[in-house]
Amino acid sequence: MAYDLEEQEQIDTLKAWWKQNGNLVTWLLIAALSSFAAWTGWNTYQRNQAAQASTLYEEVQRAVGLKDNAKVQGATAALVEKYSGTAYATMAALAAAKSAFDNNDIKVAKTQLTWAVDHAHTNEFKALAKLRLSAIFLDEKNFDEASKALTGDFPAEFEADVLDKKADVLVAQNKIKEAREMYKSALDKMGEKHAGRQLVQIKLDAIGGALEVKAAIPSEKK
Repeated sequence: MAYDLEEQEQIDTLKAWWKQNGNLVTWLLIAALSSFAAWTGWNTYQRNQAAQASTLYEEVQRAVGLKDNAKVQGATAALVEKYSGTAYATMAALAAAKSAFDNNDIKVAKTQLTWAVDHAHTNEFKALAKLRLSAIFLDEKNFDEASKALTGDFPAEFEADVLDKKADVLVAQNKIKEAREMYKSALDKMGEKHAGRQLVQIKLDAIGGALEVKAAIPSEKK
């Protein structure tokens, strides 16, 4: 095919440019394709991991329903070993902790909750694990560890529950004045429809919180 002069000049210019930059363009293209392939492969891998973890988590849930603690712990161990990076691993650890606790295996319950605290997939799961761990330490009268479990940052929706649990620890240590203030702070953080609000008010009343409020109201002059 014959080209006119202008077309031939364009072709020659393109050839010269390609000769100078062709290798760079080729490598950039390969890099882009490789990155896309890696991204696609990673997403596929993640989906497969999640699907397989989901199947194991269903086994955990079935064992929980059957109240078979041994199977709960076994399925959880398999899930955590293979798919620790998924949310299912954390949920299984929390379920396994409750199952162990219900079967008076406190050591295993603490181990599962500690794993959840260290490896939780979300801050919400971590907060839940820390609250439950604190409750176990409180039952054991291990007040230092109970308080330690309640340190650090918590999502806003857990702040009231953390204050409530901190107050429980203070009551157990007979630090009543500090506990009253902590319960009041918990109530301030809770909305009127919060599920735990009534219980916190009962605990506050039980340590003289209500009496203290009444005493602060001036008596009417007769």
